Amino acid sequence: MPLDPFFAERLRVHRRYLLGQAWHKLRARLPGAASGASRRSELRRSGPGDAAGAPRVGVSPEFRTTDAAAAPDAPPAPKRGAAAPLTPRQRHRRAALAWDRQEQRAVGLPGPALRTVEHEVPVDGHPSVRIRVYLPDERVEPSPACLVFGGGAFRIGGIDYPTADAACRRRAAASGVTIIAVDYALAPEHRHPTQIEQAYAAWEWVHAHAGELGVDPQRIGVSGTSAGGNIAAVLALMNRDRARLPMRLQILEVPVTDLTVRWIDLRATWALGIPAVLALRELRSVARTYLRDPRRARASYVSPLRAASLADLPPAVILTAEYDPLRRQGAAYAAALRRAGVAASAVRYLGVTHDTPVFVGALASARRWEDDVVTALRSL
Repeated sequence: MPLDPFFAERLRVHRRYLLGQAWHKLRARLPGAASGASRRSELRRSGPGDAAGAPRVGVSPEFRTTDAAAAPDAPPAPKRGAAAPLTPRQRHRRAALAWDRQEQRAVGLPGPALRTVEHEVPVDGHPSVRIRVYLPDERVEPSPACLVFGGGAFRIGGIDYPTADAACRRRAAASGVTIIAVDYALAPEHRHPTQIEQAYAAWEWVHAHAGELGVDPQRIGVSGTSAGGNIAAVLALMNRDRARLPMRLQILEVPVTDLTVRWIDLRATWALGIPAVLALRELRSVARTYLRDPRRARASYVSPLRAASLADLPPAVILTAEYDPLRRQGAAYAAALRRAGVAASAVRYLGVTHDTPVFVGALASARRWEDDVVTALRSL
């Protein structure tokens, strides 16, 4: 199906940004690089952001600015009395948060004013992890629950992002399920396995404190989007291999199931007019940022699609997008689960892109997407 007109304009801006960045890096390597004033002028033309560093509408920050996410944290020493300059990584995250706020205002839907409770969960050998519990007004105790892991290529995002918070509120209210959002640590400051150990600690903590939370420990699921889908899928494997606590369901939205490039579908990026070399560079940067050793990408707790066995996992609901290079990963994971005897469904939304769930205020497909997630939550 042709790309939805909603995304066509966003794509035009994003493609201009990617090509501008590639040209920028090429010029930086050439002798007699452009002066600072000239470079600033070119940056404005390439469209990565406004004067405050926030990307313009249509430029999703999740896979943007590879070097900013992985660059060393060593800015020049500040002048006496001046505020310390932001590192490339800090600028990248500030821009991502600004983008998220802008998107929530422009194309999102606000979430209802639910009661929330936060907890700090200790994690052996790793930083503690913050969780936020969203308590729907209409819930009947003990209620079903779902642990939620947001996206962001392992290096941006979190439970305080406006689109993530609003989605948790909407989905909890619509389903009657207690949503438990997990604020896992970001790479590269914290690399694998910190994130999955935090996820597992939160999983065990919720089961141990189910009574206090008003949650039925027999009706708990996991859900994740993009990088968060990877963490949710890995958590299902870890739970099977360790404690086998009851896990009723896994909901995986545009999930990363293989951090090698084996299952990247470049036909999706080709259809968007984005050169394959740019897409591969960005996707490889995710693995470099997340893993201490990129060769670990083949491990099952990094790439669940490569697990030796997927038997005895909970049923899975997988949602993918037609114009997303990760679409093949979600479909392949559903097929592998089925071969292992796991009940798994996979739906591909036509004409839409990787970040479709954000646009519930502007796009019918995004609203239908959320309705399908709510239906899956209700099955708990």
